[in-house]
Amino acid sequence: MKPHRFLPAALAALITLTACSGNPVAALNDSYTFTRLDVPGAFQTLPSGINARGQIVGSYFKAEGGLPSGFIYDNGEYTTVVYPGAVLTQLRGISGGDIVGTYRMPGEPSINIHGFILTKSGEFIPVNYPGHTSTIAQRILPDGTILGCYHDGDQMASMHGFTKGRAGFSEINTFASMNNGATPGGGKVVGLFTDMAAGKQRAYLIEGGVFTAFDAPGSTVTSAWDINPNGTIVGLFGDAAKLTHGYVLERGEFRTIDFPNSVYTDVFGINGLGDIVGKFRETATGPFHGYVATRRPVT
Repeated sequence: MKPHRFLPAALAALITLTACSGNPVAALNDSYTFTRLDVPGAFQTLPSGINARGQIVGSYFKAEGGLPSGFIYDNGEYTTVVYPGAVLTQLRGISGGDIVGTYRMPGEPSINIHGFILTKSGEFIPVNYPGHTSTIAQRILPDGTILGCYHDGDQMASMHGFTKGRAGFSEINTFASMNNGATPGGGKVVGLFTDMAAGKQRAYLIEGGVFTAFDAPGSTVTSAWDINPNGTIVGLFGDAAKLTHGYVLERGEFRTIDFPNSVYTDVFGINGLGDIVGKFRETATGPFHGYVATRRPVT
């Protein structure tokens, strides 16, 4: 990836205001059919990614306070995935049959985490950013490019978004950043970062080396977690009432996504058909459940 450059402040603000016109965010629920996802016997289920075939990956907790295992959901069937010898496994992204995720080995500090690829042939391949303690592999593209972030002994201050392609690793210099998704070929990259001047977490889009921060209208925090080949961005935002909603940003327009009768909803993955996955809560302190929302045909 080429080093990014920041837009002049006035131009960046204009783009942000154009995309987030300041009007209340309209709901998009009627455009989807929602299906709840719960790994059998799990306390919590957290989907993270979906591919064009509708295969879903994520992680689940067997019990409150436990450590997660990975899962694949395919045509109604759940399969557990555990990195060999690991005490923690999370699956985060899927493209074709290749999956990326994270793991931790026994005896390691809780802050440590490492990335991996699980190939379509069933081979586990570690992914670790050289010279750094922790690597999160968040998303994989059709050409095998991986996106995510690295850390050194903390969860924010040393975090930087990275891309790993055939030429190796490259990173962005934005503070507390994480690359979470990209269009095929990496022409557009989305993620999240902590804006110290604004005092909050914000989303970003990198296109043609230009870094543009953006926020959902009226939000106190915004994260971008994925983008599909059509350029549709998904993520989550928090509002003044301290509620969390999922969103879809399509053709410059924000729309909210809320699982029916939930008090919390986010969106973590989207495929080329516009189908999305994420998690929701039925009560403010209850466990998380997963969902897939299938885009209905336009009539």
